[in-house]
Amino acid sequence: MIYDSHMDTPSQLMRLRNLEIDNPQAHVDLPKMKAGRVDGAFFALYTPPEMFPDAATRYALEMISAVYDVADANPDNVAVTFTPEEAARNREEGIISLFMGMENGAPIQESLSLLRTFYRLGVSYLTLTHNGDNAIADSAAEGKRWGGLSPFGRQVVAEMNALGMMIDLSHASDQTFWDCIKLSEAPIVATHSCCRSLCSHRRNLTDEMLQALGEKDGYVGINYNPGFLSDDFGKDPREAALLDEGEKVEEAFIQDPGNAEKVKAWLRMQERLKKEIRRPGVKEIADHIDHAVKWAGIDHVGIGSDFDGILLPPADVENIGQSDVLWEELRRRGYAQEQIDKISGANLMEVWKRVIKCSE
Repeated sequence: MIYDSHMDTPSQLMRLRNLEIDNPQAHVDLPKMKAGRVDGAFFALYTPPEMFPDAATRYALEMISAVYDVADANPDNVAVTFTPEEAARNREEGIISLFMGMENGAPIQESLSLLRTFYRLGVSYLTLTHNGDNAIADSAAEGKRWGGLSPFGRQVVAEMNALGMMIDLSHASDQTFWDCIKLSEAPIVATHSCCRSLCSHRRNLTDEMLQALGEKDGYVGINYNPGFLSDDFGKDPREAALLDEGEKVEEAFIQDPGNAEKVKAWLRMQERLKKEIRRPGVKEIADHIDHAVKWAGIDHVGIGSDFDGILLPPADVENIGQSDVLWEELRRRGYAQEQIDKISGANLMEVWKRVIKCSE
């Protein structure tokens, strides 16, 4: 069983990616999901922090429509899925489950009604912030507006508990994390984060946070972003300059995805980045899994690749079709198949069940 807790594929759908074909350089499409034996994944509805609230709401709705369009066009292969029980039935029938999470709470504006509406449309978790403080809470990138959760954010936590909607603290500030640990009656998740003891990125979780997630019966999905895996990534000045150049080429493509020349430029840049940038790989991913298991427990760790949302994938696991490389590394380290099954997806389904049960 393989379930990934965070992929940014809806953003790629808005950039005109056809998921039905094996796209060159893509991290995620249906052929790759099948090759990787993926049973389901949370497609993240990401809205940039700088987007105005009304625009964010509209964009989130457009991404939801795009996800439904993929399912409608491929009814024998994929289905938009609302619960772990539906996912289990889909798995038995060989259908890939497409779950939805919302990355950044901006689209709900300051409205619990909008939160409930997105939940009814199939949004099963909310990443409270992205790289900017918002009306709900402080982010890891800023962390200066509220000192943690805002008064409205406290209402959001209570409403999400009542709905059975998972609270995702990837991108949250440390104080927001601890506010939610204290306030939430349901388990907490961090869908795409790594371990700060191994890589000092502000987005990663401290040992105390990992332990608290485990004690809260929650979950952390290990992120494949090279910058979250190793402090050495991008430190060489030449490599740092090339990464900056790559971000500019990517942004030009994002702004005009129908421009054939910009698409070609982005594909060429991806190849160059892979050849010229030293990257952490499967060993480092497994190191973070080992560390998270040590502090949170074997029942509380999974994968949240962040595929389709990262500039450059790690070495060895460059797309979701190459997932077996990680499972083989975990076997080499002595993990039993039952433990690998937990990490590869069972833990994600179980924490989702626990969150829903808390709402009943």
